[in-house]
Amino acid sequence: MKKKTMKTKRVSTFLVLCTVCAVSLAGCSSGGGAGDSKDSSAAPSANASTGGQEALKLNIMLPVFKTNYPKDDSPVAAELEKRTGTDIHFEWVPNASYADKFNITLASGNLPKIIYVPDPKGPSFVSAVKSGAFWDLTDKLKNYPNLGQASEVILNNASINGKTYGVYRGRELGRNGVYYRQDWLEKVGLEQPKTIDDFYHMLKAFKEKDPDGNGKDDTYGLVMVKWTAGWGAGFDQIKLWFGAPNVWGEKDGKLVPEFEYEEYVEALKFMKKLYDEKLVNQDFAVMDSAKWTDPLVNGQAGAVIDVVDGAARVDDKIHAALKAAGKEDAREHYMDVFGALTGPDGQLRTLPTSGFSGLLAIPKSSVKTEEELDRILKFLDQLNEPDLQTLTSFGLEGVHYKKIDDKTLERSPDSVLLESEVEGLNQMVPYIPEGKGLQVAQTPLRLKQTEIQAKNRDTIVANPAEPFISEVYSQKGQQLGNIINDARIKFIVGQIDEKGWRDAIELWKKSGGNDYVKEINELYAASKS
Repeated sequence: MKKKTMKTKRVSTFLVLCTVCAVSLAGCSSGGGAGDSKDSSAAPSANASTGGQEALKLNIMLPVFKTNYPKDDSPVAAELEKRTGTDIHFEWVPNASYADKFNITLASGNLPKIIYVPDPKGPSFVSAVKSGAFWDLTDKLKNYPNLGQASEVILNNASINGKTYGVYRGRELGRNGVYYRQDWLEKVGLEQPKTIDDFYHMLKAFKEKDPDGNGKDDTYGLVMVKWTAGWGAGFDQIKLWFGAPNVWGEKDGKLVPEFEYEEYVEALKFMKKLYDEKLVNQDFAVMDSAKWTDPLVNGQAGAVIDVVDGAARVDDKIHAALKAAGKEDAREHYMDVFGALTGPDGQLRTLPTSGFSGLLAIPKSSVKTEEELDRILKFLDQLNEPDLQTLTSFGLEGVHYKKIDDKTLERSPDSVLLESEVEGLNQMVPYIPEGKGLQVAQTPLRLKQTEIQAKNRDTIVANPAEPFISEVYSQKGQQLGNIINDARIKFIVGQIDEKGWRDAIELWKKSGGNDYVKEINELYAASKS
């Protein structure tokens, strides 16, 4: 590979959101495919990769979290270029200023050939798309073996009014569920919940049956914070268990807000029951979300509704706390996880994540021909192959990691080496259809988390209005959201009754909600036609 000739380069590094597994937004889940069994010498040359074509010159703009970084000519970057027939310049931008730099770059018109878009629904990107600044990939991804397997749900979530303007960076859709103190469940003599009633009885036992064995009435069931009682995994997951839709539901061909469903009200009543019986923390409306797992670690509460990969992080904290206190660490795991609960109608429903972390968009000003666009999409498609997923996530075998078996590896303990030559490169990988490279060896709890996430994919409930860009919501969204969020909390704590709840909905409608519903349905009808 020829040496770079550029004299000045913007450099730094991009944090690996997932060094253990690159599929999860929080960086903790993993794909289960077979690993890379090839060594570097078996990789195709640039000419072989491109059928004799000259190396494809690429500049890619990505965010960076650390002060150490892979340079353009680092060994892993060089091997990536060799295998893909490319000549790549990485334009790393500090994450803290990435949003500003992204907007400045858009305005300048001097765009790289691939640019990471942190918020595909943000006004600057939407405006640029409407002005024709980016390639429409809606009908193109299907022509590539890996990109063609993109999830329709995630494509919909990442789209702008149903059109695709970038390759999404895939993350696990089915992350949401419940993690809880398994040692407590054993102490109170119950099995893992399967229904909403089971879940209620578990929370009740966690409060009333002294699960920590200290002889005091000082425990409760469920930890929640304000955002999980509103827009977040907590209440939004519970409402789905009861059969309510995800933000919008369809009735007679029209989209209707979730809170107009009776199942939504039943979920509110369930939450009120938990609050009245003190099975949930009474300060949930003001509790700091940065500390909401502390009660599980400290032995005050037994369960959280959130992304299931949080279980392993809490488990690690419990082990660390016991070690610091000089206590015997008798269990391999203190936490366990489950996914959706069976609702009143016998169905399983899971609140999905968006399924992606930003887009890799291709500007028309820097990629002017369909031929060049095709080569770039082939490059992004190739990055999804197991050997390249392993390369971009973990580096070179024998240098950056040691292979354990066909699926797992052990990373080098040299963090400086990893940061300077590997970490960050995997953030240009779409992970479509999933993570398929080698992975760091996993604990039984982490393996179970991954299993639950995979099962959840079959029970997710998509938001049918996710793609739509609403002018009304851009102007009045915060006000409308506050009306419902405030009424929801007031209902749970008993400050309003069902009439008060219905009054809040009427206020929402009069404050712009009716216009919002009208606009969303116009967009919905247009998308169908």
